[in-house]
Amino acid sequence: GTGSAKAVPDVAEWSFGVRSEAESAAAAMRDNAAVAKRLIDALKSAGIRGDDLRTESVSLYPQQDEMGQNIIGYSASNTVHATMPISKAGTVIDKAVGAGANEIYGPNLRVSDSDAQYAQAVDEAFDDARSRAEAVAQKAGVTLGRPIAIVEGGGAGPIPYYGARTMAEGAADVAIEPGQQEIQAVLTVTFAIS
Repeated sequence: GTGSAKAVPDVAEWSFGVRSEAESAAAAMRDNAAVAKRLIDALKSAGIRGDDLRTESVSLYPQQDEMGQNIIGYSASNTVHATMPISKAGTVIDKAVGAGANEIYGPNLRVSDSDAQYAQAVDEAFDDARSRAEAVAQKAGVTLGRPIAIVEGGGAGPIPYYGARTMAEGAADVAIEPGQQEIQAVLTVTFAIS
């Protein structure tokens, strides 16, 4: 049986990147590290807790001339993942851009606490399994008994249904429509028959 419950996402996950270019690898990494530190400090000052921040990637790539034969410089990047309430997104983006973020990816929207919705989905999945089993039992001419085994799983997890989301010229004007997420549960229930 399957069941689902819908919930409005309240958390946004964003990735903020800093890309720096310089003639040497060391200069590119040094410049990038300084801006990345400013970015992290700005995210923390915007109210993002340390455990809601994590470095996603740090990279260094050579830049080549038009012929692709000579290295003419280096590009360094650092990307930080931040988790925040949706309501803080505009302010956080403003601070991140002000600190030097020149790449922004997101949002990934999710429900912070989906336990109640999942419990509702499990109830619905059990009712669905019983209804299907009763139909099969009736067709087979047997009586459905009590459940003797219940296996949870096989579901696809939360399936997001997002409305439109737009990034305007000014980060404070970011409009995020959270839409709804469908929390799904799948149960395999084995019933005794007589």
